[in-house]
Amino acid sequence: MKRLATILLMATTILSACGHAKPKQDAAAENTVSAANGRILVAYFSATGNTAAAAKKLAEAAKADLFEIKPAVAYTAADLDWRDKASRTTIEMNDKKSRVEIAGTVQNIGQYDTIFLGYPIWWYTAPHIINSFLEQYDLKGKRIILFATSGGSRFENSVQDLQPSAPGATIEEGRMMNDQPSVDVLREWVENLKK
Repeated sequence: MKRLATILLMATTILSACGHAKPKQDAAAENTVSAANGRILVAYFSATGNTAAAAKKLAEAAKADLFEIKPAVAYTAADLDWRDKASRTTIEMNDKKSRVEIAGTVQNIGQYDTIFLGYPIWWYTAPHIINSFLEQYDLKGKRIILFATSGGSRFENSVQDLQPSAPGATIEEGRMMNDQPSVDVLREWVENLKK
């Protein structure tokens, strides 16, 4: 038993020395993605997990890289109370110029041709953290396809509210994901978008 433990320890040490073990990173670095896996990116912000579930299926269907847009200061349940006029999200959404600081970045975003951009609908549009995300990068010539989740709203004003944050990019209404479609359904949707 002692000999087995010694062998396992040696194997772990060798793998670490060869660069196979991933070093621990800080929170911002963990939320950084490179473009090495392809030319399609699925980027999403999710407050309660619904948009995250849809984004993960979409990334699988599109064989795309996945990036979670995380606020530097996480939203609490109280922050998300849209009925409270003093809640963080209500204050942010009432000020069209407000922006939310984001933890992490997409490295080499220039290598992506298409970005699927997902979020929950807040106050009939995209949360301002989506504007913050778009404004971090030069997205000229990119195709940005929106997807969203909502308790009942549609895209409403999303395209017109987001377009100024991505000059030179083409932003398109994509698909509402309230029904949490299967990977197969999303694969067919992605293929149809290429035609």
